[in-house]
This record gives sequence, C-alpha cells and structure tokens, in this order.
Amino acid sequence: MNAPRVIDLDTRKALLFALTAERLAAFYEYGQWMTGPQGATLAAQWLSRSKLQLALAERRLLSDLSDQMARELAGTLSREAGLYTAHAMMEALDPNYRSDIAFDLLDECERLLRENGLTE
Repeated sequence: MNAPRVIDLDTRKALLFALTAERLAAFYEYGQWMTGPQGATLAAQWLSRSKLQLALAERRLLSDLSDQMARELAGTLSREAGLYTAHAMMEALDPNYRSDIAFDLLDECERLLRENGLTE
C-alpha cells in the first residue's frame, strides 16, 4: 500500500486559490455565498483528482479562509472589477494561464496560510 502523498505549501496555496476562485465566481454568478461544508467538499473533490487527501478539519479551515478571502475581495471591488477578478482567477486554474492578478492573489493565499500555521 502506498503512503499518502504529503501536501506541501504550494498544494495548500493552490487549493486555497482554487476555492477562493470558485467562491467568488459562484457569488457573482448566483448572488450567494457557498457554505463552509460546500467549500470543504469542493476541497476534497479537488484533492481527489490528484489522489491527495487532507483531514476534514484542515479542509474546513481552508474553506473558511477561502470564504474570508473571497468576501474581502468582493467587498473591496466594484461589481465589474469583481467579475473580472473572478474570471481571471478561474482562468488561472489552468497552469498555462499567466496573470499578474493571479500571482498577487497567490501571494495573498500564502500569507493567509502562514498566518494560520498551514505551511507544513
């Protein structure tokens, strides 16, 4: 039996970014926020594609952090800028897509992870 793969900072950062992108896109498309459990489930689905697992408590924390980040973005951007940002974030889920906005937001994801002790 293979040991589970270690989830490093880059994977956590990518997961936080993806969850934030999904939350922001859903907010602008449907006008409501994804719930915490929905975010934790989405995290599990995202991880399973890479054959990775993460404890429910950490998935919930990442879900909460993505909710915080998405709401802060929505609260500081005009609707048009928010739509643009959500679109840019969703596009950036493709590793071949390059965007200054995405790089800045990935840096913010790393800062949030470090502040919450999720760097290992």
